[in-house]
Amino acid sequence: MAAPQRKLHVTNSKGRNATVVFGSVKPPAGPKLGVPGSEVRFLRFLASTSGGLHEALQHALGEDYAQALIDADPEIDLEQVGRTIGDTSTVYLSADGKVLHAAPRQIELILDAEGHEKERRDWEDKQANVNDELPVRWTGRRMPKAEAVRRFVFSRTVELAHVDGLTYDYLYGMAKELADEDAMMLMGGGPKGRDALVFQTNGTPYRAFLEGRVDGARYKLLLHLSNMELKRPAPKGADGAKEEGES
Repeated sequence: MAAPQRKLHVTNSKGRNATVVFGSVKPPAGPKLGVPGSEVRFLRFLASTSGGLHEALQHALGEDYAQALIDADPEIDLEQVGRTIGDTSTVYLSADGKVLHAAPRQIELILDAEGHEKERRDWEDKQANVNDELPVRWTGRRMPKAEAVRRFVFSRTVELAHVDGLTYDYLYGMAKELADEDAMMLMGGGPKGRDALVFQTNGTPYRAFLEGRVDGARYKLLLHLSNMELKRPAPKGADGAKEEGES
């Protein structure tokens, strides 16, 4: 694990807490594209200018400008199209294509399981709840590893590490307890450990599952993070109604 720099306040099964450090677990490098001795570089090129967009061509050439495209390629600016694009900046446009000089008001859309809008509300900053003061709590809710990997998609993993002999004993005990049970422990944030973990302001909220591995005096304590649960669709009858006995 790369040298971790962030602190994590965590509790164990006995409710005792300690401040440790953590760092991201980097997956092994995948295969590289290219030929022996050379690598592939990805570049971006300008495909069109504003004068080559549909609205501009329609205004200049009329509704049906297909033949003009065939005869003269008016959508291609020979001085600009094909140039390499370097650094870019985000520009906000209004519905009529005008540049906005201030960021628009953001709203949050809440969707149901079918993707339909349930609610919309003003965006509110979500504060981080993972630092060296607020503890990440051991909830006592264990889940067998085989069940966890089938129910959740883990998109990120961080590794907990000790900073001295005392925190070594502390984390080793947690890792051994979980390894002996071959289970993961659901960890939570907030005063009662019921909240998802948010690692930075407006960051993604994650469910966190702690996994322990032990090999002699060595241990590994991994916090697997998930923001997606795999659920089987509810069965429906031939007319789209729910089956009998389903609430």
